[in-house]
Amino acid sequence: MTLPEVPPGFYWTEESWGAALRCRALDPIAQHLFTTRQLQLPADEAWRALAAAVGVAGDHVVSLNQVHGRDVVVVRDTLPGERPKADALVSDRPDAALVVRAADCVPLLIGDVVVAIGPAIGPCCYEVGSDLVDAFAAAGHERYLIDRWFLTPREQKMRLDVVGANRDHLVLAGVREENIHASGLCTAMHLDVLTSYRAEKEHAGRIAGVIRACPRTNEVSRGATTVNRS
Repeated sequence: MTLPEVPPGFYWTEESWGAALRCRALDPIAQHLFTTRQLQLPADEAWRALAAAVGVAGDHVVSLNQVHGRDVVVVRDTLPGERPKADALVSDRPDAALVVRAADCVPLLIGDVVVAIGPAIGPCCYEVGSDLVDAFAAAGHERYLIDRWFLTPREQKMRLDVVGANRDHLVLAGVREENIHASGLCTAMHLDVLTSYRAEKEHAGRIAGVIRACPRTNEVSRGATTVNRS
């Protein structure tokens, strides 16, 4: 397997299961990584390997039953006994690892307002219809943003830039652009390394984004989330 090139702000590491992707700007703030298809979730041994890679106990990995909604789970004194139905996790516990899974959707790892955007489907491979434009407009998005997110290359179908949409939402929420780091990897273009529901349908696996607060910088919350646009 040949690993694709990534921007200078990201780098590949070798873990017990194979390759993982990390963000340099997030390194001083939180233990974190994005997995590849070499880690076969949701097998029990895969969860244990993921926990070990970020230095937590195997039973201190918190994941979600992701439902493509907007609910956020805050992990404080007690770890959830079962996977909550939500799409975002927030915690300042250094002994807990927060996990989101994706297969084209945009996984975001956030620590101290530094954001790492993991592999997601790119506009090169995400063809959409005009009904989705109407849905974005009905949801109240500004027209100039919709025009930026939905691309129509000459003589091709409309395409959606989900990473660009997430970046713009982060900026509108107050995150400085220089603190947002995107891996630049399209899941559908790198099927030997990543997973894509668009390309593989029901046979698609999932990659995971995992993050935990570093004990020495445990002043504010860290979080993990994934935004679905597929």
